[in-house]
Amino acid sequence: MNLPRHVAIVMDGNGRWAKKRFLPRLVGHKFGMDALVSLIDACQARGIEALTVYAFSSENWRRPDEEVSGLMNLVLLGVARYLERLAQSGVRIHIVGDRSVVAERVRQAWAQAEARTAGNQGLQLNVAFNYGGRWDVVQACQALVRQGCPPEQVTEEALARHLSLSHVPDPDLFIRTGGELRVSNFLLWQMAYTEFYFTDCLWPDFDAAELDKALTAYALRDRRFGGVKDAAASPRA
Repeated sequence: MNLPRHVAIVMDGNGRWAKKRFLPRLVGHKFGMDALVSLIDACQARGIEALTVYAFSSENWRRPDEEVSGLMNLVLLGVARYLERLAQSGVRIHIVGDRSVVAERVRQAWAQAEARTAGNQGLQLNVAFNYGGRWDVVQACQALVRQGCPPEQVTEEALARHLSLSHVPDPDLFIRTGGELRVSNFLLWQMAYTEFYFTDCLWPDFDAAELDKALTAYALRDRRFGGVKDAAASPRA
């Protein structure tokens, strides 16, 4: 089966999952974190090279203070509970997003996760936290300006080198759980030719079987990147 090298996921539906069970929203996020760790295992088992997950968007600060604080604490819990296991399995962790407004204790946990896995050669796990696709493009443009890049040298390739995911290929497959049909300011530049897969499955219920459904759907896609089928065999006009 033709597998994607890089999968990007919006892990949506944690709050609704909890509400259906008459539980606090934060409980849904905790089960969502457990689901993520299981999905990492599934991606490794299937030979996927990179996984990028939208853990906290730049718009999520608008949520109730209690929920935001709980999500920050989940970062600390996740590092304490799962970092060593992920490190020993070969996962390399990258945190992508604007760190400037995030609490110091959270930044320290991220630094610990990145340092512990820096030498690993397995699955590249990109955790997008306080991330926005528009922010990503803007910060890349700012980096070029700081370098004194003249306008004629501002190319797609030059800009891409300064984006948050410059260390991995663009996503082949985008998955969004929870039934919503939008990208929500996620990887706007990188997903120019990504295949989309939407499912009503709420994130805490998204398991290896659900991943395989998405991978099967991807394998049936005909990716032409703006060309036409069998174009390679046809003479140029």
